[in-house]
Amino acid sequence: MTENNNRKDISIDESAEQDASKLVEAESGARHPAGLAGKLVLLVALCWSLFQLWYASPFSLISSSFARPIHLAFAIFLAFLAYPAFKHSPQNRIPWHDWLFALAGSASALYLVFAYEALATRPGIPITTDLVFAGMGMVLLLEATRRALGPPLMVVAGVFLIYTYFGPYFPDVISHQGASLERLLSHQWLTSEGVFGVAVGVSVSFVFLFVLFGALLEKAGAGNYFIKVAFSLLGHMKGGPAKAAVVASGMSGIISGSSIANVVTTGTFTIPLMKRVGFPPTKAGAVEVASSTNGQLTPPIMGAAAFLMVEYVGIPYLDVIKHAILPALISYIALIYIVHLEASKARMEGIPRRYKPTLLHSLTSFVGTILGICILSLAVYYGIGWIKLIFGSWALAVVLLLTLLVYFALVAYACKYPELSMDDPESPVMELPEVGPTVKSGLYFLLPVVILVWCLAVERFSPGVAAFWATIFMIFIVVTHRPLQAWFRNRRNQKQLLEPKKAFRDGLVDLYEGLIAGARNMIAIGVATAAAGIVVGTVTLTGIGLVMTDFVEFISGGSLMLILFFTAVISLILGMGLPTTANYIVVSTLMAPVIVELGAQNGLLVPLIAVHLFVFYFGILADDTPPVGLAAYAAAAVAKADPIKTGVQGFTYDIRTAILPFMFIFNTNLLLIDITNWFHFITVVFGATLAMLVFAAATQNFWLTRNRWWETLAMLLIAFTLFRPGFWWDMVYPPVDRLPATQILEAAERVPEDQGLRIWVEGESLDGREVSKVVRLPLGDAGEGQARLEEAGLMLQVTETEVIVDMVTWDSPAQALGIDFGWEITGVERDRERPAKEWMLLPPLLLLGLIGWLQKARARREEETPKMSSEA
Repeated sequence: MTENNNRKDISIDESAEQDASKLVEAESGARHPAGLAGKLVLLVALCWSLFQLWYASPFSLISSSFARPIHLAFAIFLAFLAYPAFKHSPQNRIPWHDWLFALAGSASALYLVFAYEALATRPGIPITTDLVFAGMGMVLLLEATRRALGPPLMVVAGVFLIYTYFGPYFPDVISHQGASLERLLSHQWLTSEGVFGVAVGVSVSFVFLFVLFGALLEKAGAGNYFIKVAFSLLGHMKGGPAKAAVVASGMSGIISGSSIANVVTTGTFTIPLMKRVGFPPTKAGAVEVASSTNGQLTPPIMGAAAFLMVEYVGIPYLDVIKHAILPALISYIALIYIVHLEASKARMEGIPRRYKPTLLHSLTSFVGTILGICILSLAVYYGIGWIKLIFGSWALAVVLLLTLLVYFALVAYACKYPELSMDDPESPVMELPEVGPTVKSGLYFLLPVVILVWCLAVERFSPGVAAFWATIFMIFIVVTHRPLQAWFRNRRNQKQLLEPKKAFRDGLVDLYEGLIAGARNMIAIGVATAAAGIVVGTVTLTGIGLVMTDFVEFISGGSLMLILFFTAVISLILGMGLPTTANYIVVSTLMAPVIVELGAQNGLLVPLIAVHLFVFYFGILADDTPPVGLAAYAAAAVAKADPIKTGVQGFTYDIRTAILPFMFIFNTNLLLIDITNWFHFITVVFGATLAMLVFAAATQNFWLTRNRWWETLAMLLIAFTLFRPGFWWDMVYPPVDRLPATQILEAAERVPEDQGLRIWVEGESLDGREVSKVVRLPLGDAGEGQARLEEAGLMLQVTETEVIVDMVTWDSPAQALGIDFGWEITGVERDRERPAKEWMLLPPLLLLGLIGWLQKARARREEETPKMSSEA
């Protein structure tokens, strides 16, 4: 009987893992043909990776106009070969019609390469051959999208194509004059405004290399290393495996931009361990879902959508990282705290360590590690600067040689410790690995990440160039780290199963498989960015962006909060069927300009990056939103839990992430915007982190003990105040004075150089709408007010009663803000001198202290009551 039960449990585990793996296969291709066809698929995938590496290299002369069609040709070709048409279609062979579709789709994309000169001589005047290839390409792209991503994105793209063609027949509020089939196909396929627009450009330039970088890291064994490091550091705490799952998923976010892959990679190990220490299956799966979906929020990679922000917002990638870092960190800190609260409620314990270090030893190790990292960072930074100064043109070769020496030294150092292997999470007894040996056994895995961050942050290379150098170094590690380990271990007379030559061959196999895995992981992203480009092309062709402003303003009554809520719901609904990247492209294209415009009409200047991050966050949260959250299905399969309940529980954990976008729209300090000094920075970080922890305690209805109802309400008020201290402070001390428009010249003269002039403007837009909004006009060097305004592109007629825009200079800051000739300046805003809003942090801190004192006393009484009962 026992043997039968064991067999049953094993079959359940295997089926759960198979269910989870099927979800991952859906992202990288579910068909695995055998024989010559299978080898051809692998060869094409390998060629795609090699092409992308060549294109990203500094030696490439391929233009973007050629690279984009070639990139999409690879994606469409592999989509038809790797993804079957239907569930009952052949899985181990490729039907003849799929070969035909693959060749026709790739030919349609490559037509733009071979007919490039001819198309350039007849822009906007396509011939029949152009239209045939464009029409064939559009239809096959939609079918490839359906196969790779399911029907939702195909349906969205199809609806926008229908809207483009049948525009006059739509309701008046969203109708337009329509476009002929010839113009539609030409605009969407033969120009850089539609399918081959910015989205595919980012995919070919940045995204592919980062996905390939992650695939190579995983093949080298970095995923296992990160998981083990997280467990060695956190596994001994209350609910330690769950806390380690959060950290491991965060570090895996560096490797993978996919929340589903994150769940399966880390979840197969962490979920059983969480269940073993007392977490119910639903909550164990939910913790993994919440931490894996947030992996895409974590810099420096953040998934494909972050690279699109660079193009759409028009800021450097380093700035995107800077704005995203604080929300990502406090979101993860809060998730770890939620796990701690869950463990405290259930009185869980961690996994025992082999030895317990003293407090003094722990503090010494922590301080020593931090000081060591700081000293090493300063030495590297100033050392490389000194090398550049001394060696000039030879500096790159010297730095490369030193990097290789550091790599060899770290590999040799790692060989002093046993190789990491994944323990069986179902084993009855488990001890945590020691922190020191675990961390030291794979330090060389961090070198490519260091190179990536160095190239982005210090050298200020483009994301594509930075990813190229990091990937090249990662390729070197994949090929060499196993033979080097074998050689060093043999020299130390350690037991080594692999000879260096065999290890080198295994490294080449890992490289081959990593290059193919990177290409297969990109198939869905490649077709998704192309299909989402149809939405962008529709916006540029039909002007629906302007229509959306009127439509959204109509249904929201002009309320910015309702618009934000409406945008969040759209992102969640679309994200149930669309990948994060496609969801981000669609929603940000339609809604980002609307939010910025209507915010200005409400007197709120919303930075464009804040709106794009808002959409990005809710697109990611869709991965665990019932009833379609695929990450929740993957986690539930591993945890053997109900997927709907797992998704609901995961979303309750992710409420902390859901409130962040609303907060940083109204308090851009959370995105490290307008931070004036170090004290201001510290108060912002402290306030935001504490606010998120308090909000977590409120939503969990537990802090030091179970909350009373009024304590939960008070905690929500405290969290809101800490997040937005200006909300209450502005009621007491208004932030600005509104001056008459006639004082604009004096106000422009007094504005500091690093600030803009806030002015209210109103007038009629080009489409006949009456506009009244506030804008921030950037001004140049100090000087006379009129000269500074003219330098910003604004020529004014100032009378005793009114100020009229006489002329707006072409391509000036004033024109970029949408100001037009004949508009009226109705007011000028000037910052008031007032106490810092951070003083508003004191009342909530006092109230929080009171709640803590009451809960501590109540918790003490609850602990004493069972003791008294047992004694009686």
